[in-house]
Amino acid sequence: MRRAGGVLAALLLLAGVAFAILHGQTGTERTVTVRGLIGSEKLDFFNDPAVVDELKARGFKVAMETTGSWSMAGSSLDGYGFAFPSSLPPAEEIRRQRQISTEPVRPFYSPLVVVAHAPVADVLLKNGLATKGSSGVWTFRMGDYLAAVQAGRTWQQLQDTAGHADLSGALYIRTTDPATSSSGALHLAAVAYLANGGTVVSDDASLAKVTPLVQKLTQMQGDQKTSSDGPFKDFLSGIGDPLVLVYESQVAALVAQGRSTGDLVVLYPDTTVSSDHTAIGLTPDGDRLAGLLRDDEKLRALEARYGFRPQADPGAFTGALAGRQSPAVFAPDLSAAGIRQAPVPAFGMLSKLIDAAKGR
Repeated sequence: MRRAGGVLAALLLLAGVAFAILHGQTGTERTVTVRGLIGSEKLDFFNDPAVVDELKARGFKVAMETTGSWSMAGSSLDGYGFAFPSSLPPAEEIRRQRQISTEPVRPFYSPLVVVAHAPVADVLLKNGLATKGSSGVWTFRMGDYLAAVQAGRTWQQLQDTAGHADLSGALYIRTTDPATSSSGALHLAAVAYLANGGTVVSDDASLAKVTPLVQKLTQMQGDQKTSSDGPFKDFLSGIGDPLVLVYESQVAALVAQGRSTGDLVVLYPDTTVSSDHTAIGLTPDGDRLAGLLRDDEKLRALEARYGFRPQADPGAFTGALAGRQSPAVFAPDLSAAGIRQAPVPAFGMLSKLIDAAKGR
């Protein structure tokens, strides 16, 4: 009997080992693969080995594909476990299209900022288009900028531009294509809000009022790139435009990781829009992953290392930048810095605004 019991115990042990091998378990939860469609600005974060390891420790492996956040709402999401655009409007449209009742998760956010090289920032300062606070935080004066655009001012018409060969032609901020990219679309929302007298565009009459300005701002740029990554890389390489709209996270990530930003200056538009990176769970596993990105302390610290501001941990962003030396100065608290948030039109009206800006 003892021999038979021993044989049975050995067989049970072998069966347990085999089950663990087949299911990727050795005393931990099994790892599930979740396929996600994300904005390209989050690709480096998800590819970071520390992020991969923490997700694995929590039972997840993420298989990513990227697309422009604004175009995500029009993509086929069959087979995906989650969608992760960089702003709330396309996320809300995805929820509407797929009749998802669960609340979206916003793990982190990043305000839109303007970047310039230090000599260009000084020109803006001397011409009243920018201010610099005692803390070193720069502010871009959107109202004065839009007035200059409407008046057709050029760089050469500004004071103290002599000797700046790169400052020529029309004065504008380089943005991404609003039809595909959230940063371009959200910038249009802020511009339209200001052009409509500090009121969100909500009907055809207010849309008609702001159309000439948003169309001018878009068409004067010529060809626009589909992602904020392209214009920012051009700027860093020295071949980009003097003023470029980017996510704060793109600059903060370089600083947090100890990488050089040269003489780059971050200017916070006095009226801007913060990009709420919003995760939509399309499956139960996708729902759990979205919650983990918001609630896991290690992941929040890693999000801050990539320049994002975790919603559940406001101190993580400043902590990631503490002790880092860089000409780029970041605002620890946007409200305290006097940065106003423009409300964003509903998805349908924002789509109309984009069409108007593109002349469609």
